[in-house]
Amino acid sequence: MSTLRIVLGDQLDPRLSALDGASPEDVVLMMEVADEATYVRHHPKKIVFLLSAMRHHAAALREAGLRVDYVQLEDDGNSGSFRGEVVRAVARHRPDRVIVTEPGEWRIEADMAAWPGLLGVPVEVRPDHRFLCSRDRFAGWARGRRQLRMEHFYRDMRRRTGLLMTADGQPEGGAWNFDAENRKRLPADMPVPEPLRFAPDVGTRAVIDLVAGRFGAHFGEIEPFWFAVTRADAEAAFRHFLRVALPRFGDHQDAMRTGAPVLFHSVCSLYLNVGLLDADAMCRAAEREWRQGRAPINAVEGFIRQILGWREYMRGVYWLEMPDYAASNALAAAGRLPDLYWTGETDLHCLAECIGQTRREAYAHHIQRLMVTGNFALLLGVAPREVEEWYLAVYADAFEWVELPNTHGMALFADGGHLASKPYAASGRYIDRMSDYCRTCRYDPHRSEGEGACPFNYLYWDFLARQRARLAGNPRMALPYRNLDRMEPARIAAMRGAASALRRRLGVEP
Repeated sequence: MSTLRIVLGDQLDPRLSALDGASPEDVVLMMEVADEATYVRHHPKKIVFLLSAMRHHAAALREAGLRVDYVQLEDDGNSGSFRGEVVRAVARHRPDRVIVTEPGEWRIEADMAAWPGLLGVPVEVRPDHRFLCSRDRFAGWARGRRQLRMEHFYRDMRRRTGLLMTADGQPEGGAWNFDAENRKRLPADMPVPEPLRFAPDVGTRAVIDLVAGRFGAHFGEIEPFWFAVTRADAEAAFRHFLRVALPRFGDHQDAMRTGAPVLFHSVCSLYLNVGLLDADAMCRAAEREWRQGRAPINAVEGFIRQILGWREYMRGVYWLEMPDYAASNALAAAGRLPDLYWTGETDLHCLAECIGQTRREAYAHHIQRLMVTGNFALLLGVAPREVEEWYLAVYADAFEWVELPNTHGMALFADGGHLASKPYAASGRYIDRMSDYCRTCRYDPHRSEGEGACPFNYLYWDFLARQRARLAGNPRMALPYRNLDRMEPARIAAMRGAASALRRRLGVEP
């Protein structure tokens, strides 16, 4: 039986389920399609990463003895879409069947539903075994629960995998979660390591030229390009992180510093999300660092929680709730995303720093995304779809299955608490506590009114006042509302007036 086996651009794993049982007579189809680069205007560095990694993976599959039909953007007749290229490939190869691994995004799976009738051959969609919790297993875990909470899911995953567990089934270190130990401010004189960087090879250079010509007008800078594009280099980058950064990752994973985009983070999520790294192997390698005394448990637990907990949880929620999830808007946010998110031109130093680094690197770590750019959009009342499109476009590790629930449910609370128990709304004091950004900013993080008041501060109190009917009944919001109720009405009115004026000035509202 002749088989066409499809490998999508974020499925660059030689053990992919679509390749199980592959023989040299089968054809492996890989496709570069313009639609995937432009359905949102992805960062050029992200496009270079994906295309170069795909081309290197295709070469590795050929070296392993597989027959690869690889469609490049430059090829004559490229249809520009997955559907078009699959139709063309079936016409070329006349297979008896098509096999594909389930895609990461709902829109692609919805399109695949039409393939059998369109192609005239059976289409087998196999589970994606790269994840530690299947979609069916997550649905089973969620069934009957009144609320979904990541912490409960994470504990279940720890028990299932045995990661950081004692022989008698208890969490190592006597606690499931060491998050309280992971919020230390970064000392000004503490040196920080650099991630492992890779010079582009000839193939990547060709992709850089291609992307510069076709997508160079998108937000973001291509050069310097330093991401790994092969499995071997991605694994080297992760080993480097384990050695030089993991030991301090726990203490300072929530810290931010001007001019230091990476700090103690791994910058490996983009490799993991396209299949160049393996989630289980990463977690077990981190666990070994603790068991062998090279990293403290708060660092290792925090790192494992990001993968075993949040990453798997986000995927589970995405597939459980889509497509309706994306349409929810519990806070009725309807504002326009300010131009500063695309230009980086703002006198708020924290935003300028995080957006500027995003433009240069196609990267920001989770606190920069959640508590600076995400928090600002939440406080302004920007429509979820606009914020989500921005996050999906600008980060190299962003795919909808992970970006959407993180942004929609966690950063914007647009699902009304389905994913997180409260909004991650914060004033400028949080940013001042966890960074050095405020030291060189024209705004004072300790002032909420008058000249020089930090916009995050008066936006925060305005947000609470605007959303009182929706949020005051949330037990985790009781303290902020008690503080708001202690304020003089004139002070509240002044802050709300400043917030409204700022939203108009930024073009968020008419």
